[in-house]
Amino acid sequence: MSKTDFVVDRENLEIRISRMFDAPRELVFKACTDPAMIPQWWGPRRYTTTVEKMDVRVGGVWRFIQHDTDGNEFAFNGVYREIVPPERVVQTFEFEPMAGHILVETVTFEEMPDSTTRMSVVVAYTTIEDLDGMVASGMKDGLVESHDRLAQLVENVPSLN
Repeated sequence: MSKTDFVVDRENLEIRISRMFDAPRELVFKACTDPAMIPQWWGPRRYTTTVEKMDVRVGGVWRFIQHDTDGNEFAFNGVYREIVPPERVVQTFEFEPMAGHILVETVTFEEMPDSTTRMSVVVAYTTIEDLDGMVASGMKDGLVESHDRLAQLVENVPSLN
């Protein structure tokens, strides 16, 4: 399968991400919206992820905490703005140590004719400083590793049951 495409669009204050997954759309959507599946793929392998909250509905909140081997914690949170199963999720995203720098992620899940899924993400920023800061933070490496882990998960799950 293809790897994650990552395009920084400074003019429009966006990062556009896409990845093909060798799995049905419903399964990829479930892996992104099921709190039991998130810890299996979200974030780099060197961290463990705990889902503290994940109320997948419009207005619902989510909060994930990553833990490193030294006992440090890194928390992320957001609010779901739109949920259209299994096609689309729009949510805010905030890295808590950098509170107030909130971005909006729009994730679409496109079922392809060969039963694979294209997941596309548009991350919208309000300032060029926030966009550049996220890029400088290593976002791309963490995201690619997360997508690799997600691919391993969904490509090895026999069904949705």
